[in-house]
Amino acid sequence: MVARIKRQTALIVLIALGVAVIGAIPDVRRALLRGAGWTLVRSDPEEPADIIVIAVDANGAGVLEAADLVRRGRAKRVALFATRPSTVELEFARRGGPNLNAVAVSRQQLRALGVAAIEEIPRTVAGTDDEAEALPGWCDQNGFRTLIFVSSRDHSHRVRRMLGRTMAGHRTRVLVRYSAYSEFDPDAWWLTRGGVRTEVVELEKLLFDFLRHPL
Repeated sequence: MVARIKRQTALIVLIALGVAVIGAIPDVRRALLRGAGWTLVRSDPEEPADIIVIAVDANGAGVLEAADLVRRGRAKRVALFATRPSTVELEFARRGGPNLNAVAVSRQQLRALGVAAIEEIPRTVAGTDDEAEALPGWCDQNGFRTLIFVSSRDHSHRVRRMLGRTMAGHRTRVLVRYSAYSEFDPDAWWLTRGGVRTEVVELEKLLFDFLRHPL
């Protein structure tokens, strides 16, 4: 028993030393970090679709990508998820202020970029889990054959896995496209505090998704 523990300890020490040595080599370290960044990223081939849906967390980057897809003739219609109003938004509404929530802003931005056909998915969502649950029924009701889902770059791999599960058995094909305007840079995420935070949080979520759904 003691001998086995010693062997395991020695193996752990050797692995740690190996990682430290590899990490000390600039080119190898950079390649490992880039690999970790691109682990979060996935994108399907660009094809014509019935409609484009923008993820709630894609924000302005998602709007720009959707407008580009419309301009390239991939679809004419763009859909936005309804979102739960925040405390600030409710207070503005109570005082008779303008409705400047995320959906209203995205609508204005899309129209300014030449997108005329804009609709809202009636179910309110707060994040990726809600989106994945809302899409199958909505797609069935509308009879969509192909849908382009625009995500931020750092969410794209996890979103693709989740939608692959929830849309299984439904007739709608979902193509996940990340926005080229997303701030997360998989080739240099470790150079900024925001990039490091995004990488750590999103990698943790992705690994948890793999643990829950390994296939």
